[in-house]
Amino acid sequence: MYKIARSWMYNRHLQDEFESGVEDFITFSCANPTYMDGTKIRCPCKNCKNMAFKDPDVIRWHLYRHGFIENYFNWTSQGEPIHHERFVERENLLAAMSGNNATHRNDYENTNWDQRMVNDAIGGHNVPEHYDSSPNTNDGGPSESFSAPSTNDSPDLFFNVLESADRPLYGCGTKFSQLQFVSRLMTIKADHNWSESSVTELLLLLRDAHEGPNTIPENFYAMRKLVSDLGLPVHHIDTCRSGCMLFWKDDENLHNCKFCGEERYKNQKGIGDRGTRKLTAVTTLRYLPLAPRLQRLYASVVTASEMTWHKNHESQEGMMCHPSDSPAWKHFDTTYPTFAKEARNVRLGLCTDGFAPHGQYGKNYSCWPVILTPYNLPPGMCMKSPYMFLTLIIPGPNNPKKKIDVYMQPLIDELKMLWDTGVVTFDVARNELFRLHASVLWTISDFPAYGMLSGWSTAGIMSCPICMENTSAFYLKYSRKPCHFDCHRKFLPLNHSYRRDKKSFLKGKIERSAPPPRLNGSELWERVRSIPSAIEEPNEKPSGYGVEHKWTKQSIFWELPYWKNLLIRHNLDLMHTEKNIFDNIFNTVMGVKGKTKDGLVSRKDVALYCSRPDIEVQSDSVGPINKSVYTVTHAQAKCILEWITSLQFPDGYMSNLKRCVNFDESRLMHMKSHDCHVFMQRLIPIAFREMLPPHVWGCLTEISMLFQTLCSVVLDTTTIQDLEKSVPILMCNMEKIFPPAFFDHMEHLIIHLAYEAKVAGTAQYRWMYVFERFLRELKKKVKNKAHIEASICQAYITEEISTFASYYFESHVSCKRRRVGRNDDGGGTTSKGAFSVFNYPGRGSGKEHHRYVVGEELQIAQTYVLVNCPEVDPYLRQFIENFQDQDEIELDKLISSQFAQWFKDLVHSSDNGISDPLLSSLAWGPKSRATTWPMYFTNGYNYHTVERGLNKATYNSGVCVRSSNYANSDTDWYGSLEEIIQLDYPGPLGLHVVLFKCSWIDPIRGVRKHDKYNIVDVNFKYKYKVNEPFILAQQAAQVYYASYPSMRKRSDWLCACKTTAKRTLIASVKEDEFAYQTDGSDVLPQIEPINAMPPLRDPNGIELHVDPEDAIEPTNSGQDNSDEDEGQNSDESEDVDVEVEDEGF
Repeated sequence: MYKIARSWMYNRHLQDEFESGVEDFITFSCANPTYMDGTKIRCPCKNCKNMAFKDPDVIRWHLYRHGFIENYFNWTSQGEPIHHERFVERENLLAAMSGNNATHRNDYENTNWDQRMVNDAIGGHNVPEHYDSSPNTNDGGPSESFSAPSTNDSPDLFFNVLESADRPLYGCGTKFSQLQFVSRLMTIKADHNWSESSVTELLLLLRDAHEGPNTIPENFYAMRKLVSDLGLPVHHIDTCRSGCMLFWKDDENLHNCKFCGEERYKNQKGIGDRGTRKLTAVTTLRYLPLAPRLQRLYASVVTASEMTWHKNHESQEGMMCHPSDSPAWKHFDTTYPTFAKEARNVRLGLCTDGFAPHGQYGKNYSCWPVILTPYNLPPGMCMKSPYMFLTLIIPGPNNPKKKIDVYMQPLIDELKMLWDTGVVTFDVARNELFRLHASVLWTISDFPAYGMLSGWSTAGIMSCPICMENTSAFYLKYSRKPCHFDCHRKFLPLNHSYRRDKKSFLKGKIERSAPPPRLNGSELWERVRSIPSAIEEPNEKPSGYGVEHKWTKQSIFWELPYWKNLLIRHNLDLMHTEKNIFDNIFNTVMGVKGKTKDGLVSRKDVALYCSRPDIEVQSDSVGPINKSVYTVTHAQAKCILEWITSLQFPDGYMSNLKRCVNFDESRLMHMKSHDCHVFMQRLIPIAFREMLPPHVWGCLTEISMLFQTLCSVVLDTTTIQDLEKSVPILMCNMEKIFPPAFFDHMEHLIIHLAYEAKVAGTAQYRWMYVFERFLRELKKKVKNKAHIEASICQAYITEEISTFASYYFESHVSCKRRRVGRNDDGGGTTSKGAFSVFNYPGRGSGKEHHRYVVGEELQIAQTYVLVNCPEVDPYLRQFIENFQDQDEIELDKLISSQFAQWFKDLVHSSDNGISDPLLSSLAWGPKSRATTWPMYFTNGYNYHTVERGLNKATYNSGVCVRSSNYANSDTDWYGSLEEIIQLDYPGPLGLHVVLFKCSWIDPIRGVRKHDKYNIVDVNFKYKYKVNEPFILAQQAAQVYYASYPSMRKRSDWLCACKTTAKRTLIASVKEDEFAYQTDGSDVLPQIEPINAMPPLRDPNGIELHVDPEDAIEPTNSGQDNSDEDEGQNSDESEDVDVEVEDEGF
C-alpha cells in the first residue's frame, strides 16, 4: 500500500506531484518534534541517508537534487510507525532477543546464525517510544536535551539484509544462504588481506563453476554492497591543503581557506556551473564516529558481558594489573561518582602516530591515524585489534604538527556529546536499554606526538613537559645540542651528599634547588587558558614562545569538561624511551662511529663543564682521545658481537639477532623496538659483566632492572614508591660516569617514569607496542597508493563487518579471531571430575614413539605423580606420621622407595572402604607402555627435547622448577629436558599424566647467585647425581642459558634467564602476541651512591684514533626557537614494522 501511495518519491519527472509530496513529507516531519534536533529534521536524500539533521529548506533542495534513498516508503526516521509485510517477523525476533517469552527465545535460538547476527546488529536501534530519554547528566553541570532514536532508523535496509539471510545460495535445500556466503568470504578477505580484484576473480570462478542458478555476487562491489548496511558510518570532511581548517559546520560552503586562501577543490573552474562539473576536494578527512562502535560492543553477547569486567573483577590491595586498579582510575571515579555508578560507561585511551605508507625509502608521505581503545575489557581482550577503533584518518602528505587539533574537532565534539548526554544503547547481555557515556583517561604517543597533543613543544632545552621552564637543561657549546646533564640532583633529598659534590657533576656547582613542581590540571589550565588554540590561529606561535615557555597552542583536549581533573593526561611512552636509551648505552659503550656519545666533540664539552681531567681534551685538539672505562676496546666489541651471533633463545622470545650484527662497523643495525626491549632488560647485564668495571656494569644493570620493574605485568605500589625514590640516585650515578652529551631528553625522562607507573598502573596498557602493531596492519591495507587514506578506510570498514560476523560463525569455522596461539596447549581437552594431576592442559607435537618404562624408572615416576597429586596429600601425611623420628633426607628416601606400594595396599584393602575409582586407578600405577614426543606445549611454553633442539637456531630445552612438594625447600632447580613421557593409567576413563625427564644441575655446587642483583649462573659440569629426573610438565618454567662474552679462557658458567610464557589470560579469548614482560618478581635492589669514584680513564692507557670527520663540530646554531624536531620521529618507519610475532608475555 505504501509503495503504491508514495510511488511519486521515485518519479521525479512529474514535477507537480513530486514537489507536493516533498512538502507533505516536510510538514509531516516537522509535526514530530521527538524526532527533530531543534528545528532540524533528518534528511532522507541519497547522500545524507537519514544520518544528518538539516533545515527544511536544505532538505527540500537535497531531495530535488539527489532524490530519496532507495525503498524509503516508510518514514520511520521522521516518526512514522513501521508498516511492513515482515513487521510481525521482526517483532517476534526482537521479542526473542529480550528473553521474555520462552517460545520466542526458542525461535531466536533456532534461527540461522546470520539471522541472529542481523538482529543483534539492529537491536541497539530498537528503542521504544516510551523510553525515558532524559540524559543521565554527569557531575559537572547541565547538559543539552537528547532525543531517543526512532524505533528503527532504517527498517528497509534491515529487512534487505535479513532477506539475504533467507535467500539460498544455490537454490532450495542448500546449506548456505547468500548472507552466510558473503560474510564468510568477507572475513577471509580481511583475515588474509586479499585485494578486491582477487575476490572478484574468485567470485567469477565460483559462478562459472556452478552452472545452475545461484545468488553469488558478480564482483566484490556487489558483495560489499550486500553487507554494507551491517557496517558502521564514515564521514568525509573536506580540509584545507595546509591543515588550517575544516570545511564543515558554519564553513561548509566555503571554497577557499579563510586563513591561507588555499583552494578547497582541485579544479575550481566552472564552479559557477555546478551542475556540469563534480568538484573534488584537495584533501579529505575521514572521520569514523565513535559512538556507533561503542554501541556495537553491547550488541553482541561476545563483548557485552565483558564490558563490566573492570567493575566486577577481584583485585588485590596494593597490586595493579589493570588500569582499573590504578589511582588515576579511582580518582576519576571519586571525582565523577555518577559516571562511575554505571559500570557500562566506557573509559578510553587515545593514541596517534604517523607512518610512511610507501616505506622507509619510498615517497615522503606521512599518514596519521587516531585510535581509541576501551579499557573496560579484561586483560585478555583489552587493547586487542578488534577493540581498537580507528576514528580519524588525517590526510598526508605532511606531518600535521600543532594543526592536529584542527583535524580532531569532530572527534572532540563527539567525546563531549558522549560525556554530556550520551547515547541510548541496547545491552544484549542484560536485555535492556541504558544511556552510554564515555570519557578519555589519557593519551598514548611517542615523545614528538606528545608535544602535538599536549601543546607543549618537546624540542629544545625546555623539551620536558613535566619540568617545563623549571628545567636546568642547557646547550652544549661544542656538541651544539640540548643537554640534561646534572638536572637530577634536585630530585634528591635535601641532605643527600650528592647535592654538595662540586667535582662529579657540573664543576663547582652545589645543588640547592627543590625538584620542579608537577602541575595539576587546574594549574596547567590557568597557564594555557589565554593561549589561542590551533583552530583560532593555526599558523602563529604564542607570545613568549621559546623564551618564557614552549606552549604552541591551547590543546583541544581542554574542551573536554573533565580534562583538568585527570591525574595523568598524556603518557610518556615507555617503548620509545627504552629503545632510545638502549641505543645510547650500546652505541656509547661499543664506541660506534657516528653514534657514540663519547667522541672528540663530547670530550671538549667534558673539559668545559666537568672536572674530569683524566678524559678531557683541549678545545683545539684533533685527537687522539684517552679511552674511558665505560667503553670497550675494538677486540672486546668484536667479542661481544660474536657472542650475540651465538645466542639461542626460545621460540618466539625475540627475533634473530644475527641479522642485526655488523662486524665492519662494530654495531647492531635495524634493531626492532622489541629486540631493544629484550636486550635492555635481559642481555645488558650479561653482555658487559666481564667487559666493564664493576661500578659501570652495576649502574647499567640497575638501569636494566629499572625497566624490568616498570614493565612488570603486575605492579606492587610499595615497590614503585621505593623505585621513585631510587631513580634520582641512579641517574646521578650515571652522570658521574658518562659525559654530558650522553644525557639528552630521553635519558631525562627516566626520572618521571616511576611516578606515572605509580599513578596510571602497568605499562602494557600505556605503551605503543599494540598501537604500532595496529599501524603495521593498517599499512598492509594500502592497496591503492594513489588514494592511501581511502584505501585504509575501506579496508577497515570491511574488517569491522567481518569481525562482527565472526562472532556468529559456527564452531567449526576458522577465522582470525578464533585462531589459536602459536603455543596453544589444547586446554579444552581436560577431563571433568578427574583429579587435578590428570587435568593439566598440554599438547604433544611431532612424531610420537612408544617405549616401555619399567623397574626403578617406573617406580620413581609413579611416586612423583602421587606426591604431586593434591588429592593424595592426606594419605601422604598419614604415611609421614609413621616415620616422625626420621630426618628430612631419610624421609625423602622412604617416600621414594615405599610410599607407592604402601598407598596401593591401603587403597585396595577392603578394610579401608575406599571405593573411589580414580584413587583405585592412581594406586594401581601407570602402564609400562608409554608415549614419547619430541615437543610439548603447555602453560604457554613450547618445549623441545635436547635431541630435538640439536642444530636448531632456537633453544627450547631449558627448564626450571621449584624443588619437590615433600622437601620443604624453595630452591630453584635448573636443567635440560631430555625426554617427554606420557604415562597412561588403567581404567575406562583413559587417564594419563605427562612427565618431563630432565638432567639436573647440582643446586649446591652448580648454581650461584649474585648477592645484589640475583643474577643466577649455572654450570653443567656439576650434575645432580640423585636419581630424581621427573617433573610434571605443568611444573616447568622455561629458561635459556647464555654464556658471558669474555676475553679470557672460555668459562663453563652460564647465566640462567627465566622467560615468561605466551599465555591466554582469559580462557574464552584468543591468545595474542605480547611484548616481553616479567611477572613482577624481580625487584630492583636498593641503589647506593657511588661514593669512591674510580678514575674514568682506562687504566691500560689506551688511546683511541679520531676520524677527521668526527673532529668537525655540528653546525646547529643552538638557539631554542625552532620546532624542527616537533612531530618528527627518527624511529617512525622502523617502529611501524616492529616484529611482534617474536614477542613473549
